[in-house]
Amino acid sequence: MSAFFASDTASSCAAVCACHSSRRGFLRGASALAGAAALPGLASAQGAAARIDTHHHFYPPDVKKAAGLAGPLIDKWSPQVSLDEMDRNGVQWSILSIASAPSDWARLDVETSRKFVRGINDFGAKMVADKPGRYGLFAFLSMTDVDGTLKEIEYAFDTLKADGIGIPTGWLNIYPGDEKFAPIFAELNRRKATVYFHPTTQPCCAGIVPGVGDSWSEVPQDTTRAALSLMFSGSLPKMRDIKFLWSHGGGTIPMIAERVDWLSSKQMPNGAREKVLPEGPMAEFKRFYYDTANAGYPGSIAALTKLVDTSHIVFGTDYPYVTTDWNMRALRRAGLTEGEIAAIETQNAKALVPRLKA
Repeated sequence: MSAFFASDTASSCAAVCACHSSRRGFLRGASALAGAAALPGLASAQGAAARIDTHHHFYPPDVKKAAGLAGPLIDKWSPQVSLDEMDRNGVQWSILSIASAPSDWARLDVETSRKFVRGINDFGAKMVADKPGRYGLFAFLSMTDVDGTLKEIEYAFDTLKADGIGIPTGWLNIYPGDEKFAPIFAELNRRKATVYFHPTTQPCCAGIVPGVGDSWSEVPQDTTRAALSLMFSGSLPKMRDIKFLWSHGGGTIPMIAERVDWLSSKQMPNGAREKVLPEGPMAEFKRFYYDTANAGYPGSIAALTKLVDTSHIVFGTDYPYVTTDWNMRALRRAGLTEGEIAAIETQNAKALVPRLKA
């Protein structure tokens, strides 16, 4: 464990899951930090069809404890428990990532933010090094400190040999198409990076519907907002060498893609749409990659496969929030062929994570 995570962690790990901690608790804790049974009949991890989980969360033990996360899978999380989950369900590789920080991350001071990110990435890299052939890493970035983020990109790729980058969908109601992030995405484009987005909840909309959990509707909608921000800011034509991976089947993207395409064609006059999206929205939606974490429902998969070819869909679990076997069972209820399932669970991720091709 890094020295950073060995320090006082009281209330700190709100950064790893927005849905389990208040904004105030997150800021106070982050500042302190700075100072299922097997699925029968399916191949084992050693088999020819070994699965690849592109959406697999990790937690330094003291951070997990400070978060007060509930539920038997989360309570028992450890690197070994993670491996046991993989082995039970025929998962050869999992790509580690952090569940999104609250949008209030943007209020942290620069020093705290840099130390917090570095500690997370060092811990994830140690898991990769300890179990070669089992883990990859989407290194976490805060994004809000541009200079620090550029340095962390260099460290993540050149020192830690990360497989890609993981970032939240937004920061205090600011989305990734904002001009302030342009230098960061320019560097990620230069490196031909895979960029994985995990949704969070913005101050605008947290708890907006009484009695409805943010994770039920706001979290998937924030994924869509982030994608539209990149599209209609004119950012995407400048980022052709980045591969974008969206969590949870792309949130609400599959359901509204054609609506966005039609309405933008009618409501953006005088060639305004062509200036930011020369090939139109649908071409961009189809370039993206999408994971199946907590999105293997028949309706979700039906909409997603109408939008993109199955070669752009990869298996994800959202472990430990959702069990691996649940995600596997869901895919088998979604009307896919066995060949499509095999490609989603195993082959398609190799286009995103070069480590997997070795």
